[in-house]
Amino acid sequence: MENTKQERVLEIFFRGLRGEDLSVKKLADEYGVSAKSVSRSINDLKAFLADHRDLVGYTELQYSYRDKCYRLYMDEFLSSKELFALVKVLIGARAFSKTELLTLTEKLKRFTTGEDRPKLDELIRKEIFSYSEVKHDCESVQDTLWQLINCITQRREISVEYYRMDRAWVTHRLRPASLMFTDYYFYLIAFKTDGDAKKPLYFRVDRIKHITEHRKRFHGNEAEFDEGLLRRRSLFMWPGKLRTIRFEFDGPSVQAVLDKLPTARIIERMGGRKYLIEAEVYGDGIKMWLLSQGSWARVVSPTEFADEMKDEITKMCGLYS
Repeated sequence: MENTKQERVLEIFFRGLRGEDLSVKKLADEYGVSAKSVSRSINDLKAFLADHRDLVGYTELQYSYRDKCYRLYMDEFLSSKELFALVKVLIGARAFSKTELLTLTEKLKRFTTGEDRPKLDELIRKEIFSYSEVKHDCESVQDTLWQLINCITQRREISVEYYRMDRAWVTHRLRPASLMFTDYYFYLIAFKTDGDAKKPLYFRVDRIKHITEHRKRFHGNEAEFDEGLLRRRSLFMWPGKLRTIRFEFDGPSVQAVLDKLPTARIIERMGGRKYLIEAEVYGDGIKMWLLSQGSWARVVSPTEFADEMKDEITKMCGLYS
């Protein structure tokens, strides 16, 4: 009988953790015991939580006179507004399949307070109903991310079977360096084992079909890089050399430029809303981004990069002649 009581107390606690409303009458009917027995179990739980604040923090069973039930509250619980904000970010990212998104959302909901759950469920249902996922070539983005992060942490060489943009399968042996998320996709930043050890390459994680982990690990001088700096310089996921560029910008928000380019800094304020900005970036993606700014941006240096911009603009104009 004592074991049955202990199991009942544990069950009630974990049901509270899952966000259930704990009605004494319903629990008594379900367990086939008296309402007094259930009340004693709940009181035992309340006493344990009160006596062990150093272990459980602010955690308590609160009674709702309106709904005639107990609900578990914890400092660590997400509020409904916090969860809704997280779900909006996940939906806007479009990085996961609809099945993965639903699973993540359901798990997160278990760690919210029960008060606003009906409203929260309705809001999330409307958001997910119109969710449009990005097509993936791998079975699970989450599984691939986790395998990659373990290889990065262990500094282990890997081989990846990769689906290129031209839809051809290729295999690369790599030293994985970092993971980033930008523009709907997760990217692996890595260096080839038989190529330029200082030139990063970028691989969309959802196009990695298979990963082979090798015994060989890389250390010290074999792959010297500052991961934080590498991530700040690698914004556009297009291969190319590292270069320091300067450009004039007179758009409506220079802060938007500084937010977009973590390495950017204002060199000079040129009057009005025009600024001279310097940034360190890898690859040719910066060229496409600067072109997207239209007449707000003009490259000043280096000269060869300014010439590249002129050539690209001339080609674009030719399309409309």
